[in-house]
Amino acid sequence: MLNVRADVQRLFRVSSLAALLVVVVELFMPAETAFAVGPEALPLWPEGTPNAQGSEESDTPTLRVYLPQELDGGKATGTGVVICPGGGYGILAMDHEGHQLAKWFQKKGVAGFVLRYRHAPKYRHPVPMEDAQRAIRYVRANAVKLGVDAGRVGIMGFSAGGHLSSTVATHFDTGNPEAKDPVDRESCRPDFAALCYPVVSLTAPYAHKGSGRNLFGPDVDQKKLESLSNDKHVTAETPATFLFHTAEDKSVDAQNSIAFFLALRKAGVASEMHIYQDGPHGVGMAPADPAVFGWKDRLLDWMRGSGLLSATARAEVTGTLKVNGEALRWGMIALAPLDPNKPRAWTMVSRGKYSIPASRGAALGENVVEVYDLGSVEPRPTRKDFSRIDPTEGLRLNVVAGKNEFDLSLTR
Repeated sequence: MLNVRADVQRLFRVSSLAALLVVVVELFMPAETAFAVGPEALPLWPEGTPNAQGSEESDTPTLRVYLPQELDGGKATGTGVVICPGGGYGILAMDHEGHQLAKWFQKKGVAGFVLRYRHAPKYRHPVPMEDAQRAIRYVRANAVKLGVDAGRVGIMGFSAGGHLSSTVATHFDTGNPEAKDPVDRESCRPDFAALCYPVVSLTAPYAHKGSGRNLFGPDVDQKKLESLSNDKHVTAETPATFLFHTAEDKSVDAQNSIAFFLALRKAGVASEMHIYQDGPHGVGMAPADPAVFGWKDRLLDWMRGSGLLSATARAEVTGTLKVNGEALRWGMIALAPLDPNKPRAWTMVSRGKYSIPASRGAALGENVVEVYDLGSVEPRPTRKDFSRIDPTEGLRLNVVAGKNEFDLSLTR
């Protein structure tokens, strides 16, 4: 447990050692690689790591903590993300699938926690999973000191780290209230997950065989592989999930993301997936491609729209909408909160009526109204551009808990 705020500030000391630049083929490099030095590494078990097979650095799972700073005009959102680098459960790509994302989140007001978890050849399942579960518990147990909302702690992973994240999202418990260690009393269920070109299945024709071997050893049986083929373990309790992949990926097929997305849909779990045409495996933030580079912005949009960047509640909004005395035939209405980290609510307008359910409703408080005319919907051909109805600029509505009904009459 962190004892004082000074301990958190201490995390930002940066080593004077220059970072070692390494070029690795993520899934196939046989040896452990050094990772870039960032904030001080905090051991997940300060009193001693369970099932440790030694006392070296690789035997001690750690978190490196990147707390939000007043950068990019932003502020701390109270959201935290545990980041699991990939590496086929044999190495860890700590830079481009860890440190770099944590720094980016930091600038967006999101606390990043880069996890160094134990892996093969020394450690097999369930050790990596237990390290990741402990990381979620650890952040929750220290939420107040870290400035994080214990109800908005997510997990994110790349490649095999994506498999680890999907494992934690489908295999979790509520904690042990009788545990002596207060960290172990916390739930290890993440509040959301972000899976980036993830390994998901260990049994399908497109499964990444190397991850399965590193998790279970060379003589693994089918039953064990099925136990961590995580698309088969999605339930209604699985947290909301964002996925991104590239169709060109030949190391970890995009079918992994597709299978998990379809399982989420079947279970009724909120989810969003982006598959980009170009890009090999292991692109990280993908700075060389403007299109793929945008995946992290789509993630932030999804987090905002899902209400994960603020603690605000949402409410149902319904009503009618007239323009120049007539019902708007076909259009859209949006309610935009004054705080940009709160979720926007929007829906279609048909024959002057609109309805936004509470599940994706307007944020409580003052919202700016936007209305768009999308043109005519008639049997005869029409040609009309969409337009924003100018008088709505500056129109504000105060949304309260429960059902809100607003009948609006506007003029052009």
